[in-house]
Amino acid sequence: MSTSHTDAADIAASLRAAMVDELREMDAVISESVVAALAGVPRHLFAPGEPLEAAYAANHALVVKRDTGGLALSSLSAAHIQAVMLEQAEIKPGMRVLEIGSGGYNAALIQELVGTEGTVVSVDIDPDIVDRARACLATAGYDRVEVVLADAENGVPEHAPYDRIIVTAGAWDIPPAWVDQLSAAGRIVVPLRMRGRTRTIAFDRSDDVLVSRSYCLAAFVPMQGSGAFSEHIVQLAEGVVLRVDEEPQRFDVEALRRALNSPRMERWSGAAFDLPDELELFLLTNTPQVAMLHADEDLVDQGWFAPSAARGVPALISGGSFAYRTKRPNQEIGGFESGVFAHGPEAEAVAAEYVELLRRWASDHRRRGAARIQYIPKTARTSLPSRGLISKRHGTVVVTWP
Repeated sequence: MSTSHTDAADIAASLRAAMVDELREMDAVISESVVAALAGVPRHLFAPGEPLEAAYAANHALVVKRDTGGLALSSLSAAHIQAVMLEQAEIKPGMRVLEIGSGGYNAALIQELVGTEGTVVSVDIDPDIVDRARACLATAGYDRVEVVLADAENGVPEHAPYDRIIVTAGAWDIPPAWVDQLSAAGRIVVPLRMRGRTRTIAFDRSDDVLVSRSYCLAAFVPMQGSGAFSEHIVQLAEGVVLRVDEEPQRFDVEALRRALNSPRMERWSGAAFDLPDELELFLLTNTPQVAMLHADEDLVDQGWFAPSAARGVPALISGGSFAYRTKRPNQEIGGFESGVFAHGPEAEAVAAEYVELLRRWASDHRRRGAARIQYIPKTARTSLPSRGLISKRHGTVVVTWP
């Protein structure tokens, strides 16, 4: 081996160790088995052509392939989210694991976790990504991973059942094949999109129903093939849209456009603003008609909208009126206070309803992991509750707040 190759290997090893240390500090890794896998797999070999520093950046994804319009089709996910999902999966030696969405690196980590007695199958719909994953795995010495070219909507039945299924692309739904191919005591970790936001959820199988163990906010390249899904965009004005994931809701668009030009009403809850991703999930699953409101940065800068709208914020809609969340400093409660901006003829009523939700979350559910999420396939013999339902193509997501 030449001196330059030796130096590069030493630098890569040093950067890899630093990445693991950073992931520990971020609490992304807890178990020693995941630490050992991250410390052992040469991540840079799965990012050919990228600088070593980029390959080992703990919180940086690398785009592998884009479409003709520049949209990312495949990426090497940030090590942070890969570590979180592996911790959620709790993979043990000897397990059979299906990875949906190939890239190579994550499959190599899984191979380290299942050991010589385990099985790793990785499936992807894109021939270029499959070829790339196979080549990278061979270069890194992980020749026991089977990479399959197929539409992941159907899983890989010939190797089922699986103790774990890990999905590394943004999924709008959970196809029946994934549930069918999961073992009786199996677990699926899936970035599931619900009402405009994606959360990676660890679901345990309980008969025909999936029940969450943990969840966290995430972002992934969307699923391709039969499982692909496009969000619905309702434009209210230049630079102002509602984004809706589930079946299109019927909005009085003209009335909402008029509401945009009406005076803004402010109402404040007196409740602390905290854990915005958890609050957002609560709002999205406890309102009768809700959509994600997005406004361009320049409209926020001009004072037309609160900063929350630039990132996307749950909007409660009632006829031709709407309300959305904002915040302000409040020293009495030791940080920020949540509040509401509302527009339209029913602004008072819709603002009051939103404020009550903010207060209820702050008093009863202001903590990590407060929600219980279930996925109930259409074929399951389980009755559905009356609230917290998100309809999907193959089943229903049920979000409750014990």
